[in-house]
Amino acid sequence: MQDLIIMYLASFLIYFLFLGLGILWFIDGKIKKAQVKHALFACVVACIVAVAIKYFFPTIRPFVVNGGDVGVIVPPTNGAFPSEHTIIAFALAVTIFLHDRRVGWLFLISALIIGVARIIANVHYPIDIVGGAFLGTIIAVIVEKVHFGKIHS
Repeated sequence: MQDLIIMYLASFLIYFLFLGLGILWFIDGKIKKAQVKHALFACVVACIVAVAIKYFFPTIRPFVVNGGDVGVIVPPTNGAFPSEHTIIAFALAVTIFLHDRRVGWLFLISALIIGVARIIANVHYPIDIVGGAFLGTIIAVIVEKVHFGKIHS
């Protein structure tokens, strides 16, 4: 049962963050259309940054080194650093946090859970998660300042 929980958290929790974004926009009304666009844009930038880093600086994943089982649905084949799940989750969570702190804390905790689950699932090292969280946070803040700074002024 524990393996299934880790597999769920490491593989699928990120999609529920996006579902939560949709719920905040469509059902709850706490997030405006511009904020949703900001969140999605930050996630796209985060994904591009992660893929570029993995392409130019590939790193070996833990399951390749230690030969252990992989606790995710689809075993990743690209580099380990940074964790794409974590960088995207933190870009989304920090964006929400910048617009609504109370709800943002739930997203941040979920993003952290995703990162920890990726370590337990044997697909990332702690540095991959820390790096992903840091980069996702920086990207969200930069996108907030650059992309939407002109709209608010």
